[in-house]
Amino acid sequence: MTDTFLYTSPIDPRAKPLIDELIVEYDSRYGTFFNAEGAAAELNRYPPEAFAPPDGNFLLLIRDGETIGGGAFRRYDERTAEFKRIWTRHDLRRQGLAKRILVELETQAARQGYSRIYLTTGFRQPEAVGLYLGYGYTALFDQAIDPEIHRTLPFEKDVGHLADVALEDAAGPRLRRAAGNA
Repeated sequence: MTDTFLYTSPIDPRAKPLIDELIVEYDSRYGTFFNAEGAAAELNRYPPEAFAPPDGNFLLLIRDGETIGGGAFRRYDERTAEFKRIWTRHDLRRQGLAKRILVELETQAARQGYSRIYLTTGFRQPEAVGLYLGYGYTALFDQAIDPEIHRTLPFEKDVGHLADVALEDAAGPRLRRAAGNA
């Protein structure tokens, strides 16, 4: 079993199974609550270019040739990447895949110059809320009241500390040696 991260585009055919499953999942949880056209309209709200470098990126997690998860980010503001569509295949949940995707996206956002992450999830996604809270994200909503009142649940995280890791990744061994000799 081999897992590989692949940076690509939402229109990559390997993304289709992931997006199709995401539409079914969102429709089953929300129906037309957010949008009369359902989840497909919501997922198509942003053009594919929004998730392309230099301002964004689109990630797939591939296992033995099959897409099993993914996520994306786009520019929110000069220092902030907005994460979207972090997802794992329904039959492979509870294996830490979403956390691996989250960590990879954070590192890539730092590589691309972002120091802050902003994201939202829906009020009917307690698993996502648990993931974000458990991995150091700060809730930007009152957690003491019914989440349905908020509808959309925003989170943020400072990833400025990843800038050194991203710089080291980009520079390769030369920087590590130079830093060690300083």
